[in-house]
Amino acid sequence: MEKCKVNEKEYTILKLLGHGKGGYSYLASDGNKKFVLKQIHHEPCSYYQFGNKMESELRDYERLKKIGIPMPRLIDADAENERILKDYIDGDTVYYMVLHDSLPEYCTGQVKEMCRLLYAAGLNIDYFPTNFVLQEGILYYIDYECNGYMDEWNFENWGIRYWSKTEELMRYAAEHEVD
Repeated sequence: MEKCKVNEKEYTILKLLGHGKGGYSYLASDGNKKFVLKQIHHEPCSYYQFGNKMESELRDYERLKKIGIPMPRLIDADAENERILKDYIDGDTVYYMVLHDSLPEYCTGQVKEMCRLLYAAGLNIDYFPTNFVLQEGILYYIDYECNGYMDEWNFENWGIRYWSKTEELMRYAAEHEVD
């Protein structure tokens, strides 16, 4: 198995969890506990402009933590290698649950509560359903990305289109592998 270090502490990579516009997320272990290790990448993204991705991740984590968004705790950040280590939230993504007709109705209420906090702070998050995991009845936002609020990208105008079997979601699912 592949090994990867975060600030000189070694982790075993167990599997790829996802590939986003900012990095690759891996399930990793220190031998006792599981974590998510995110490796920042610099692949082009036609629809999103980045500044310093590491700085953005850390800044966004602090912003979301301050307003009380349920998310995985940041464990460590390795600026030199552009790696972030965070708690692993074990559970199904909203994406998986929508595709398998198992999304509990209360999840929409939980994301709307997140929106109440976010909008009051002048922020949006990436509402795409792969960014949310349900664990023990609590919905977690597992990404740290947030941006200044814009109506066009809020949950009601953009995110909700992917929280049920809409044409947009089914088109995405047909073009991407589902696990």
